[in-house]
Amino acid sequence: MGLFSKDIKTMGDLLLHGLKDIYYAEHQIASSLPAMIDKATNRDLTKGLQDHLIETRKQIERLDQVFKKLGHEPRGVDCPAIDGLIKEANELAAEVEDKEVLDVAIVGSAQAIEHYEIARYGTLIAWAEELGHDDIVRFLTTNLNEEKAANTKLNTVAMRKGVNRKAAS
Repeated sequence: MGLFSKDIKTMGDLLLHGLKDIYYAEHQIASSLPAMIDKATNRDLTKGLQDHLIETRKQIERLDQVFKKLGHEPRGVDCPAIDGLIKEANELAAEVEDKEVLDVAIVGSAQAIEHYEIARYGTLIAWAEELGHDDIVRFLTTNLNEEKAANTKLNTVAMRKGVNRKAAS
């Protein structure tokens, strides 16, 4: 942001700022997922996180395409929200002694991150549609659908695969 002026003057500027925000967030997530994977002990959770790391890298590639279509270099801006969610996840994981409870904590932290991404992508899609950027909506929608699917998989691991039940007993 400028010292004496505001950098976001139009909805297009706001869309670009939001894209930089999610670009930064995806990079931070890609950097933090390996530590979550290493800490997880449930094989379904580990596999789900590994799969999502691969998806996250593809999401970054799609965002690269979005910036290209808009005529901008891909770059991020600091996102205190994702930094806070990742910091909270790391601090929580450091506090948990029992491995089964740790898996539950990892699922919860990962879902908090997914929910943030779902909210961001939903907003970006609405803004892009309003501005007539149909050429980028497809990329953003693909990312949104992957985030929703990742959240559903985390629910499945927690509930149907027994991660929550094991930790509660």
